[in-house]
Amino acid sequence: MCARPVTSATAGTTATAAETLRVIADPVRLGVLELLAHESLCVCHLQQELGLGQTLVSHHLRVLRHAGLVATEPAGRFTYYRLRPGALDAVRDVVDGLAQAALVELPRRPC
Repeated sequence: MCARPVTSATAGTTATAAETLRVIADPVRLGVLELLAHESLCVCHLQQELGLGQTLVSHHLRVLRHAGLVATEPAGRFTYYRLRPGALDAVRDVVDGLAQAALVELPRRPC
């Protein structure tokens, strides 16, 4: 067998990263996250920045919220959104590990 078994901790981190990557693979959702990386915004701000309608922006925010990537903060009749601290840590760890592995000459396992 040429495949390396994955430990449960690594499998859990990888599964979390894979699910997060699936959610942020959508260009609109990635754009929302990029905007929220700089400041907390409400739906009307995101509409203006993205050039999209309220319904579509709200849909993408709901997906991001359910994935645990954004947090909400009520402010009067508006709701502000921001990145949830630590929400992208699993993705960072997995992608960083892959990037570091690509820099190293690895041994070849005989089949």
